Amino acid sequence: MRRTLVVSSFLLLSAVSVHAQGAAVATKDEHMARALRVLSSSPLIDGHNDLPWAIRESKTAPHDVEAYDLRRTTVGHTDLARLAAGHLGGQFWSVYIPGDTSVARLGFAKVQLEQIDIARRVIAKYPERFELVTTAAGFRQAFARGRIGSALGLEGGHAIENSLGALRTFYDMGGRYMTLTHNQTLDWADAAADVARHDGLSAFGKEVVREMNRLGMLVDLSHVSPATMMDALDVAEAPVIFSHSNARALADHVRNVPDAVLARLKQNGGVVMITFVPGFSSQALIAWNRTPAAQRRGPAPRATLAQVADHIEHVRRVAGVDQVGLGGDFDGITEVVEGLEDVAAYPRLFAELSRRGWSEPDMKKLAGENVLRAFARAEQVSARLRTSRPPSTATLEQLDGAPR
Repeated sequence: MRRTLVVSSFLLLSAVSVHAQGAAVATKDEHMARALRVLSSSPLIDGHNDLPWAIRESKTAPHDVEAYDLRRTTVGHTDLARLAAGHLGGQFWSVYIPGDTSVARLGFAKVQLEQIDIARRVIAKYPERFELVTTAAGFRQAFARGRIGSALGLEGGHAIENSLGALRTFYDMGGRYMTLTHNQTLDWADAAADVARHDGLSAFGKEVVREMNRLGMLVDLSHVSPATMMDALDVAEAPVIFSHSNARALADHVRNVPDAVLARLKQNGGVVMITFVPGFSSQALIAWNRTPAAQRRGPAPRATLAQVADHIEHVRRVAGVDQVGLGGDFDGITEVVEGLEDVAAYPRLFAELSRRGWSEPDMKKLAGENVLRAFARAEQVSARLRTSRPPSTATLEQLDGAPR
């Protein structure tokens, strides 16, 4: 009990210190003052944080939720004090599993279950700060109680092992989005970073999207090929998201979203959640990475906060202010953007946008209102579809034939 009181006192003092520092900055910087006002009044919902995988891969205590103590400063990007400083109001925790052969040998579904277990134990360990949520309203309720609403996002459709029954089970365990692919092309969907085999989605892949819409599970199009993006938009009856992607027009990386896709998002109601991955943010860094090592001159260029703000503004210009959000990818990256080094940094980004002329209502949309609106719409579509069609029993073999 004494240790609990000491820890609680420390966290309280840390929070007071953070707010005092914020207030001090606010008196000197009107744009930081506006940023803090926005983040105090409307929930900041980040689309992608890989903390559960960081815990699994910990060098000192792998898989050990108790040892990876968020009440202390962690070796990664995320802990309670920095979450408070960053004014996080909600988080989709990625329950990522790799799609490579090493994990396939263990069993994708098995490892996915383990990652869901890790994420849920993290959320349960800190009830004073985290609250498991499964609805858009749940995010708002948690924020009103001063907690970080915590939902789960599956990163890679390989986890379902070509089974719609497995998809439904992961939904029942709290999964509220699924990234259709990770970096590997699946039996039913082409990935951005792999060889295309289906020119987008196969017939079974389209059925996966339909079943996700029936469930109310957000379809996440980060990591998929442009053809898969287009096919998903053709099929989707609910808004899609990109949980952690940037604009390809500004940084020509396969993980980013082409303008032709952005132009379709307004009609769909979807949201691109801009990420802080340096290699997706800076065209200069992309060019440097593509240059043979022997021909490189000097250190790699640094991606900057201003470049991330440029991506936000580009999505706003092409798709609209209702189609942009944030998905930092913290604890899933090794290099960081200058100025966005960890989860404490979000207010700096909002202050930059304020300096660029963003209004407080538009900053609230970026922070979380857009993704909450998309999530709530997905729930409404689900309520309608569940009355008109039963759970799909389709199989890959029925729709596409035997896997190649």
